[in-house]
Amino acid sequence: MKKFYALLPFLGLFLIACEDDTTPTNPPGPDPVDYTAGAANFSKYVAVGNSLTAGFSDNALFRAGQEASFPNMLASNFALVGGGAFEIPYMADNLGGATINGQTDANMDGSPDIGNRLILSFAAGPAPVPVAGQGSTEITDKLSGPFNNMGVPGAKSYELLAPGYGSLAGLAIGAANPYFVRFSSSESATVIGDAAAQNPTFFTLWVGANDILLYATGGGTGVDQTGNLDPSTYARNDITDPNVYANVMNGILTTMTANGAKGAIANIPYVTDIPYFTTVPHNPIPLDAATAAFLNSASAYGAYNAGLQQLQAMDLITEDELAKRTITFTAGEGNAVVIIDEDLTDLTGFNPALINMRQATDADLMVLTSRTFIGTLADPNNPTSINGVAVPLADKWVLTPEEQKMVKDATDAYNQTLSALATSYDLAFVDANALMNNIKTNGVQLADGSTVTADFATGGGFSLDGVHPAPRGYAIVANAFIAAINTKYGSNLPGVNPLDYTGLYIN
Repeated sequence: MKKFYALLPFLGLFLIACEDDTTPTNPPGPDPVDYTAGAANFSKYVAVGNSLTAGFSDNALFRAGQEASFPNMLASNFALVGGGAFEIPYMADNLGGATINGQTDANMDGSPDIGNRLILSFAAGPAPVPVAGQGSTEITDKLSGPFNNMGVPGAKSYELLAPGYGSLAGLAIGAANPYFVRFSSSESATVIGDAAAQNPTFFTLWVGANDILLYATGGGTGVDQTGNLDPSTYARNDITDPNVYANVMNGILTTMTANGAKGAIANIPYVTDIPYFTTVPHNPIPLDAATAAFLNSASAYGAYNAGLQQLQAMDLITEDELAKRTITFTAGEGNAVVIIDEDLTDLTGFNPALINMRQATDADLMVLTSRTFIGTLADPNNPTSINGVAVPLADKWVLTPEEQKMVKDATDAYNQTLSALATSYDLAFVDANALMNNIKTNGVQLADGSTVTADFATGGGFSLDGVHPAPRGYAIVANAFIAAINTKYGSNLPGVNPLDYTGLYIN
């Protein structure tokens, strides 16, 4: 009987076949797509930019990340319509760490100058941790170019035009970039000079994030240099003057288009759309009743509050300022951290104890790195010296609303310039600002039904440094470039499948 049942499927197929005397035919497949470059010529493609162009992710530049850079993805599409080879100045391995003359801490600040990439380790909680091992990349080992990917991690707009930015001698005095030192054509070379010397037929340009971002990630400890037209006087974490930025970008585009090259440029996303500023809540402190009562007592913040009340009674501060600066804690979850806010009125002339501190609100943005600092001890020998509770967080740990406004104003000015330059130079324009906002607000749905979001570590859009996209996020960026290029130049490039790229490296 079992043998009979086993034959049933075969017999069924046999009977069905006998009912139709016609020869079965396979349905025709889809017609092959005839890809075209349209009005563009992709035979020599050069990508210019900073870490976002280089493929930087998980706080490092490493081979797998460079392979998953959005320009490399674009080059794979360009190859369908006559695009040539795309050379990348690869790091030596997948660790990302590097030495400078054999030293990991060449500037002697106590930490590696170029450290290993981060990976999500479940042994730690889960938490991002650097990959173990010593990277084999030696910065002084010069690579032989030229290279199509001219993305230089850390570069500001005006530094792309700076002679000696790839100089080994300049590196020793902080005037050069270690990544560009590896592949610059000479000690006096500029990034744009090396890019233009390749006589590209097509280029992408995405520059300007670092002119704002370093101020933001530093919690606004730098200076807004709007009105100062001399970038040689800027610190690394200052905001570049919008007029300086506009002149630099115009100069770059003049150079890149001098021989008729076409291209695509992208604008700058708001920092409020990236996980570095959206992950750590302003109120992460749990307290028991006894600790909350102590913090509210005259021995702690009670005295500070009483001093504020005294000034308000004398009409020396407003009721609004009194409310903003009063510090109170309650038993349970959800207590806001205490921060230093330099934009508060200086009251120390009335009372030296009334320093510029307050509790954070949901309008403040805690930087990602504060997640491992809040709750630690300022003094290891004093168990009450809890950072963010008994000890206010310094300015570098939070981006206040006033600082956010400076960042937004600069971003808006830069983006207005970029939009105008795209029109003036007749280039494709990529609204990366809108793209990143959409990833944060709505997410991007993929072919398998999954959604890429801006959630830290789990969203698939951003890497573990909270700033740079993950490979899957870079694929979404690449598709935005492809869409803009197709629209502008009449090409029909297919883009890439984000599902072909990882959203997270897991240990």
